[in-house]
Amino acid sequence: MNLPTKLTVSRIILTFIIIFILLFPFYMIGIQWPILKVDSVLIDVKYIVTGILFIVASITDFVDGYLARKNNQVTDLGKMLDAIADKILVNTVLVILAFKGMIPIIVPVITVLRDTIVDAIKMQAASKGKVVAAIKSGKLKTATLMIGTTLAFFYNLPFELIPINVSDALLIIATIFSVISGIQYYLLNKELLFSKE
Repeated sequence: MNLPTKLTVSRIILTFIIIFILLFPFYMIGIQWPILKVDSVLIDVKYIVTGILFIVASITDFVDGYLARKNNQVTDLGKMLDAIADKILVNTVLVILAFKGMIPIIVPVITVLRDTIVDAIKMQAASKGKVVAAIKSGKLKTATLMIGTTLAFFYNLPFELIPINVSDALLIIATIFSVISGIQYYLLNKELLFSKE
């Protein structure tokens, strides 16, 4: 297992740690996370901790791909694990934050639906020996989604002090890009999907 793949695995491990911290009922074992107050904003330290872990996990997503390409260490295992790591990191976090009422529910609904459709397109293309390349709208979706999600972990600070809800705005923009990129993936590959070869 090369370094890029190890980084990908570390991202999967970090994702499960994030999920555990966010969902485990600490109060049942007598543990209470500290609550901080910034101006009029009450902050549960649990979200700050998981937000930092989310940032670290997101950085590994960039670094593992960069190292794999730079050192010619791209492997089928690495590509498969990277795709799994990306989906479980982002989608599970979105679902949990929506459940907690910290982001709009439409964001994970559209994002997960889009990812499912795009993954199906990529699998169908792969079965015919074709590779579906990343597109610009998909990259914009990912960038706005990651920044918006990070801000949600940090209670939209410092923008909450203005107050301007930058976090929700970025997440809605990401959701729009999700729809656009999903449609573009379909239009660019529809002939391949319905060909009989």
